[in-house]
Amino acid sequence: MAYSDDELIEFEAHGASLPAGGTLFDVETDGATIHGVRFGDGPPVILLHGGMGHGGNFAHQVPALLGAGFSAIVIDSRGHGRSTRDARPYSYWLLADDVRAVMDTLGIAKAAIVGWSDGADTGLVLAHDTPERVTSLLFFACNVDDSGTLPFEMTPVIGRCIARHQLDYRALSATPDDFDAFAEAVGKMQRTEPDYSADDLAAIRVPVLSVLGEDDEFIRRSHAGYIAQTIPGAQFVLLKSVSHFAPLQRPDVFNAVMLDWLQAGG
Repeated sequence: MAYSDDELIEFEAHGASLPAGGTLFDVETDGATIHGVRFGDGPPVILLHGGMGHGGNFAHQVPALLGAGFSAIVIDSRGHGRSTRDARPYSYWLLADDVRAVMDTLGIAKAAIVGWSDGADTGLVLAHDTPERVTSLLFFACNVDDSGTLPFEMTPVIGRCIARHQLDYRALSATPDDFDAFAEAVGKMQRTEPDYSADDLAAIRVPVLSVLGEDDEFIRRSHAGYIAQTIPGAQFVLLKSVSHFAPLQRPDVFNAVMLDWLQAGG
């Protein structure tokens, strides 16, 4: 039977951890130390997690990628997980700089990006600004301007996710008592960036797959479609019976789309 955790009850109780066998790395970059893990030696896929989470949230995706012959590079974004940050405001452009620094240090000239929520916008900045570094982008569950978000409504699923993020932050962060300030700094970025225009999207030449769960709590379905319609050659996939947290809720559903996309070469 396929694994499912639709209500994130298992995630809240136990979290999600990456499998054993990866090679840890720490990259010193502009005002931060970026932590991550590299698995395998196939074509590289960089996994970028969502706001307030960490790389372990891709626990179900790494084995799928390795089983399909890819390598997986999982990064804790600046200030998330075991990565540190300085006092500067968060920015998707700053997060993209960190990803490029990791790629340079690991000797990765070009990689596919799988981005979830904030990680999707970070991947979009990479695709827009340095397309020579990105083979393709799976853009899951994020907006590119403020028209793309739904009115916020707290749900039990969101509450469980935030509760787990708080526990993980206290366990992993170099500043374990600063979760509230950290969350507010991430939220400010989410409310104001990236604010890409249609012309900005039309300038992207990297293959993009826009993916959304049909029950996403944050992003309008029409907005995910707009992204696919506006980026040249992009495609859109709607995932049934999942929400913003599909990689954790029903990983087989998410992984099937991810692997189909990567194996097709974007």
